[in-house]
Amino acid sequence: MEKIVASIITIGDELLIGQVVDTNSAWMGQELNRNGIWVSHRTAVGDIRGDIWQALDTEFSRSRLILITGGLGPTADDITKPVLCDYFGGKLVVDEDALDNVKKIFTRLQRPLIARNLQQAEVPDNCTVIPNRRGTAPGMWFEKEGRIFVSMPGVPHEMKGMMTDEVIPRIRSLFQLPFIAHRTLLTAGIGESFLAEHIKTFEDALPASIRLAYLPNYGMVRLRLTIRGTDPVEATAALQSRFEDLKSLVAEWMVTDEDIPIQEAVGRLLKQRGQTLGTAESCTGGYIAHLITSIPGASSYFKGSIVSYANEIKTNLLHVNPGTLAAEGAVSESTVEAMVRGALGQLGTDYVIATSGIMGPDGGSPEKPVGTVWIAVGNRRNILAQKFSFRFDRARNIELTATNALNQLRKFILSDK
Repeated sequence: MEKIVASIITIGDELLIGQVVDTNSAWMGQELNRNGIWVSHRTAVGDIRGDIWQALDTEFSRSRLILITGGLGPTADDITKPVLCDYFGGKLVVDEDALDNVKKIFTRLQRPLIARNLQQAEVPDNCTVIPNRRGTAPGMWFEKEGRIFVSMPGVPHEMKGMMTDEVIPRIRSLFQLPFIAHRTLLTAGIGESFLAEHIKTFEDALPASIRLAYLPNYGMVRLRLTIRGTDPVEATAALQSRFEDLKSLVAEWMVTDEDIPIQEAVGRLLKQRGQTLGTAESCTGGYIAHLITSIPGASSYFKGSIVSYANEIKTNLLHVNPGTLAAEGAVSESTVEAMVRGALGQLGTDYVIATSGIMGPDGGSPEKPVGTVWIAVGNRRNILAQKFSFRFDRARNIELTATNALNQLRKFILSDK
């Protein structure tokens, strides 16, 4: 069974200047890996003919499969199609099916159809056209000296439809692909280096077919085991056995044994118990509520949030004593505990998370430097407050506050009998 190595090329000036974040490569990498194809290189280039040509040459020399996104739009800066036409020695012709698709889309939208739009149906005459059921720009499949090049639109929704409906099935029909499986768990409360030291003996004893990866992010570390084999049943059993060993080793810090974010793990815990949650957020500005409601079905356990950014909101809506704010400040244990009590009354939930801190870059003091955060979680019987000291920029401090708050709540719920 041969190993198929792939490269991904993303095209567009907007990717290089950071105006658009490249989510296409991440999604494509996941899909290819799920189907037994290893992505060895990812390259981003601007809308410059010479740079695109050089990227094609480079990936031709090292990969069997080259997937390309971007540069297929109707404007002058979209030059991928003419470059590919020249690269593979073809000439542009109108594909009737693609033309019919463009006309139907503009008719349905009741929009005028101009020549620039009709040019979307032009493709090199030596490619296999890949239909675009979600947009106007067709994809293109080229084969040259044992290499396959696939060009797709940069619009994520269109690219994903094309990959799922056309590209992946065609690749699977051409190659006998290996079986690849992953198992991932999420830990919190232990750093990556300490975690690696703790499981060193386990990692050293892994067979060659199983790889361990560390994926740290905002105070949490995901551990991923990957197996590559020919027999799905045998490989899955071997992977699961090692995964159970790993779970036992990190049980003290394990948040979940699935590849899901902590907000989903907390949501499942609340749903299983038939309990509800609200938030009283100051320094996080509603970000924790955003994370929670980003999970489908959150309405069954999340009631709402009071974003008490200003002190008058803390006093008027959450009934924090003005004397507490004057004596101890908004960033204090007493304040976040009062915020929890106030939100429990206002929102009528089983649990509440409260946050108050100094995110930066300004606002700190010698007693309370930037990054000082108080987090409280609680119910009507008990409230637990904890102080944190973060040392990063504003965005990362907010992220760290949110993930630590969710983990603090998770542990509180599990200990709540």
